[in-house]
Amino acid sequence: MEKPDLYAIETSSLSWQKSSLTANNGDCFELAPLPDGGVAVRDSKNPDRPHLCFTAGEWAAFKGGIALGDFDNL
Repeated sequence: MEKPDLYAIETSSLSWQKSSLTANNGDCFELAPLPDGGVAVRDSKNPDRPHLCFTAGEWAAFKGGIALGDFDNL
């Protein structure tokens, strides 16, 4: 199965959201759902800079790692 070109999506049309725990100084990143179930991530202070995109499977693995404490040392 061919991987979709996640970076071909026009990000200005995405519905970006921040965590409710965003620091008052704006130190945060924003997430947006992608049409295929994946997620886009960008720096909230620099929304016009390059972003990262993850497939639904990649995002599920990342969220699972967070839930299991895999990144608690970071």
